[in-house]
Amino acid sequence: MAGIGWRVHGDGREVRPGAVVEPGERLSWPRTVGIGLQHVVAMFGATILVPAITGFPAATTLFFSAVGTVLFLLITGNRLPSYLGSSFAFIAPIAAAVATGGLAVAAGGILLTGVLLALVGAVVHVAGSRWIDALMPPVVTGTIVALIGLNLAPTAWGTCQSDGSCSGFRAAPVTALVTLGAIVLATVLFRGMLGRLAILVGVVVGYACAVLRGEVDFEQVRQAAWFGLPQFTAPAFDASVLGLFLPVVFVLVAENVGHVKSVAAMTGRDLDPLTGRALLADGLATTLAGAGGGSGTTTYAENIGVMAATRVYSTAAYWGAAAAALVLSFSPKFGALVGSVPAGVLGGAATLLYGMIGILGARIWVQNRVDFSNPVNLTTAAIALVVGIANYSWVPREGLAFEGIALGTATAIGVFHLMRLLARWRGTTQEAATPASVPGGAELEGRPDGR
Repeated sequence: MAGIGWRVHGDGREVRPGAVVEPGERLSWPRTVGIGLQHVVAMFGATILVPAITGFPAATTLFFSAVGTVLFLLITGNRLPSYLGSSFAFIAPIAAAVATGGLAVAAGGILLTGVLLALVGAVVHVAGSRWIDALMPPVVTGTIVALIGLNLAPTAWGTCQSDGSCSGFRAAPVTALVTLGAIVLATVLFRGMLGRLAILVGVVVGYACAVLRGEVDFEQVRQAAWFGLPQFTAPAFDASVLGLFLPVVFVLVAENVGHVKSVAAMTGRDLDPLTGRALLADGLATTLAGAGGGSGTTTYAENIGVMAATRVYSTAAYWGAAAAALVLSFSPKFGALVGSVPAGVLGGAATLLYGMIGILGARIWVQNRVDFSNPVNLTTAAIALVVGIANYSWVPREGLAFEGIALGTATAIGVFHLMRLLARWRGTTQEAATPASVPGGAELEGRPDGR
């Protein structure tokens, strides 16, 4: 569909069994606005949690998520429903950049990431996306995602920042346990939308616990105005930390490609031609965020869940969601409230979130049936994960440093392609390199149980 405009689906009031509201359709405007608000609720918890953890202004991040979503819809021709929220892949490099040069340096890293992602999108739009699959097969993509999450584990426990503050369990163990426990219970006790918002529920419960324990300072909230412009920060660049942001590009590529394929599967449409536009749009949105001091963006799986539950894929709902987020971003008091979330709450939520990022990497392996009896796959993941989790570092010269995530990403890509090339040359692809890589037998029969 070219341009902005939507056909009314059926009578505009309901979705018939087996039918879906396609991206170019909409329900009645009151229903469309209501679904748009559901999308706001779905993205809200994760989108504001990233600035709460990293120290970025929440209102600014929300502002750029709204602007980025509008940009995404325009660039994809209003054909690909998506909300661009805060990406968790940026948390580790942002933390390192803030410790080195403050928010400005972190914003510079985000801007660079956005530019690179936009360039990837432009290449994909012209040349197609097969080269991405060749460069980053599932074993590499899953490893990169996993090592980013697991590299953050020390932060969840309570790594002390340069200002002496702690962000994990050590700062407030009782509040952290209450927060984490509330998330766990909400996940299994609630159905529907409330169950999908378990992290937000847990943060609210943990925040209430922190208030009762006297761990929340409301002074900034009281002083903040109800309405005002978001706080913008000009980017700065520091070569010593820019390398930490480069691996995030690979994660954003994987997330965007996965989003396009998920929506295509649910709507029964071939959306592969939009992959390049999606990457370009997210890259430009992230570039804008970095230019103004907002957190980097990515397409949100939470909103895919809303679409799957409602069977409404109308892009009109996302215009409504972006408008609502934009309105919220012009409330400094709201931003101050998010900024008042104490260390214990963040530590409890981060314990789950960082682990979830790691497990998402394993999920990529499982969904794509990565064969770890193949020594190339096994060795690639094994080396890269240890490099990332142990946070290996390399300082080629003063002022330039590469650490776990950057080195782990380079290791995953380099080791895989080097071993694959040599194995093909020597004809050793099927030889087991270690006892752990020996097939159990079932793999050779073509059935999971070997029968």
